[in-house]
Amino acid sequence: MKKEIHPAYRPVIFLDTSSGAKFLTRSTIRTSETIEWEDKKTYPLYKVEVSSVSHPFYTGKKIFLDAAGRIERFNQKYKKKEAMTTPAGNSSS
Repeated sequence: MKKEIHPAYRPVIFLDTSSGAKFLTRSTIRTSETIEWEDKKTYPLYKVEVSSVSHPFYTGKKIFLDAAGRIERFNQKYKKKEAMTTPAGNSSS
C-alpha cells in the first residue's frame, strides 16, 4: 500500500437536526463546531437535516419535511409562470 494517500479518520458526532438524534462515528469531514459527548470528551460536530432516524425510508412513516420553504418557493414560481402564459384581457363572456 502507498503511504500518505489515505485520509485521516477521526471521531465525529453527527446531529440530525430534524429529530435531535446524535451519532458518534469516524469520519474525515472537517467542521468548526464541537460538542461534549456522553463520555465527557469533546468531539467535532456536524449537522445533517436527515439521517436514518428521520428518513421516511428507514422509519416507515411518511413525514413532510419542508427545508427552508422549498415547496412555497416552487409554488410561487409556478404561479408567476402560469400568470405570464395566460393572455391578458382574454375573457370568455
